[in-house]
Amino acid sequence: MADAFDLAPAAVGRGPGPDAQMASRREFWSAPVLVEYWNALKRHIWLALAIVAVVVVAGLIVTLLMTPQYTATSRIEIAREQANVTNVEGLQRENTAPDQEFYLTQYSLLNARSLAERVERRLRLARKPEFFAAHGATPAGEGLLSSSSDGPISAATLRERERQAVELLLKHIGISPLRGSALVDVSYTSASRDLSRQIANAWVSEFVQQSMDRRLASTADARVYLESRLQGLRDRLEQSERDLVNYAARQGIVRLSETQTEGGRTRTTQTLASSDLEQLNRLLVQATAERSAAESRLGAAQAAGSTQLALANQSLNALRQRRAETNAEYQELLVRFEPQYPAAVAAEEKLKALDRAIASEENRIRTAYSNEYAAARQREDALRARVDNLLDRLDAENRSSIQYNIYQREVDTNRELYDGLLQRYKEIGVAGVGTNNISIVDDAFSPVDPSSPRLVLNMTLALLLGLGLAALVIVVLENLDESIREPHQIPDRLNVPLLGAVPTVDNDALEEIEDPKSIVSEAYMTVRTNLSFSTDHGVPRTVALTSTSPSEGKSTSAYSLARVLGRTSGSVVLVDVDMRRPVVATRLGLDNSRGVANYLAGDDDWESLIQSIEGSNVSFIAAGPTPPSASELLSGDRLSSLVRKLSEKFDHVILDSPPMLGLSDAPLIANAVEGVIYVIEADRTAVRASRSALLRLRESRAHILGALLTKYRAKQSGYGYGYGYGYGYGKDETAGQAA
Repeated sequence: MADAFDLAPAAVGRGPGPDAQMASRREFWSAPVLVEYWNALKRHIWLALAIVAVVVVAGLIVTLLMTPQYTATSRIEIAREQANVTNVEGLQRENTAPDQEFYLTQYSLLNARSLAERVERRLRLARKPEFFAAHGATPAGEGLLSSSSDGPISAATLRERERQAVELLLKHIGISPLRGSALVDVSYTSASRDLSRQIANAWVSEFVQQSMDRRLASTADARVYLESRLQGLRDRLEQSERDLVNYAARQGIVRLSETQTEGGRTRTTQTLASSDLEQLNRLLVQATAERSAAESRLGAAQAAGSTQLALANQSLNALRQRRAETNAEYQELLVRFEPQYPAAVAAEEKLKALDRAIASEENRIRTAYSNEYAAARQREDALRARVDNLLDRLDAENRSSIQYNIYQREVDTNRELYDGLLQRYKEIGVAGVGTNNISIVDDAFSPVDPSSPRLVLNMTLALLLGLGLAALVIVVLENLDESIREPHQIPDRLNVPLLGAVPTVDNDALEEIEDPKSIVSEAYMTVRTNLSFSTDHGVPRTVALTSTSPSEGKSTSAYSLARVLGRTSGSVVLVDVDMRRPVVATRLGLDNSRGVANYLAGDDDWESLIQSIEGSNVSFIAAGPTPPSASELLSGDRLSSLVRKLSEKFDHVILDSPPMLGLSDAPLIANAVEGVIYVIEADRTAVRASRSALLRLRESRAHILGALLTKYRAKQSGYGYGYGYGYGYGKDETAGQAA
């Protein structure tokens, strides 16, 4: 059997936890967003069609009642650069702004109020009643005793009409640039063909004239301005030059060379102090090199001894050569004679004389190197002292150059301003001699066909508006509706697992449950299957069913679940513990004179309370007479004792509990059973009420097995039931599901 609500099988001997079940069901039940929108549309299809129809009809009526409007269009060209006869730049540089900025400026000028005022004055529209009639407006002062359309108009009324005419012009003018070109269409719309043509032509003509007037006016104003500024700049330039020269004289700044930057700024590249410092620094570098060379020679002579001196002095080399020869002779004599031999003694004396001569020569050379080093050192120190003095002088000059540069910049700025204004003053006389960059391409003609209203366009807009309004209304209604409509909303909104969804049927649900192949039986078989995964021993043996409020299908679901368990899982007893409003006995045609209330009141003969249901494996215990206080009876241990005794005799015990709203019976009953099934009626039960009821159950430490959705319109929501094929569903028969 293909069941829409079956879950994947759990591990043998152990069912999945509530979180796993809820996640599995949520994943299964989650519908695409477009499907949810489609289901919402099906629920409110007649309301949506009514809204669309009303909007379309209203659009048709408004279109038929509208006055025909005629649009006349004139085309102009706005060139980026104007022709210049004199080859002299005007006051407004055409290349100073990007194209987009230039054309946006021109479009704004075409919509300017000043242009509308020029058009109104040219055509004298404030004095023409037909102008106001063409726009469906009443002229200012019309109908007053002080003025009339035929008599003279007061100055105040005329000014008000002029203002009113300008507002109408700005409201009905249209500026439409042609993409990718310098062409602009200027359109005017009114109820008069000739008036639209006249205003469109006058608008572009006045725009061209306004552009030329603005250019000429700016040229004249510029000449007056330049004349007043030139004299002041001339005086400022002369004064700044005098200040610069006087300051340089006071500070002793002598400029040898200057350069001009690209920006026209004067920069001093060399002064007398910097030139002297450069020359002395060059001499100091040379003296330092000479002193270093002398110091190197002196150090080498002192460190290397006679060998180094001999390499640098020929006379010393000759003495050492003679000593070497004399020493050779002396050694030869010692070989043949004794040291006291006269020839040997003479040779020895000669050697000593040569040694003294060599030592004297070496001392003389060292003295010469030392004197050379001292002279180089003295020259270097003298040059360094002069360089230090020049550095101090240059440092003072650099500090003074800060103020000097300020004076110099002021001179350059004044000179640049004066030269620029003088040049512009010479050119301004011929700058306005040029052609206008705005030209008329096409004049407007009287339109033949009206431009509005357009029936097809208005009907299309009305249809779109109606669809949008209908969608908005449906979205608002769906968001305001707090009821549970779809099975997948139960895990998402209530955070409880979904056990199944029972569809609404045309016939009595108690009759449908008798047929194992009916859609109701299939739905409760799904509930039974899902319950088998809720515990580690399969379907709970003791279960209670409750709901938020009465008539949600709780009692019918309890009986139907009992019948399904009776067919598949052994003996079942259905206990009606709703002692406030018992209905199961009446629906089944059984006796309700004795029942649970008697046992809870102290009657221990519970077996006599059991009634058999013909043709089934299900027994029944009625609620019994209505007690004065059902909560007091349920608060004791008698109910738990009854459930325990029934579970020893029957395979499953199902309790039909009272609803949760405003009562304390259900939480007391929930503690006597293994788990609770929460019944929710589709499209009725509010989410807030269900959450409050579930919170009360959790606070009473009840084990919530899951939720059961009843009276569900499966076909409307895109889901189906069937025993191998689809079934259709009719209207909602609440009598078949009501408890």
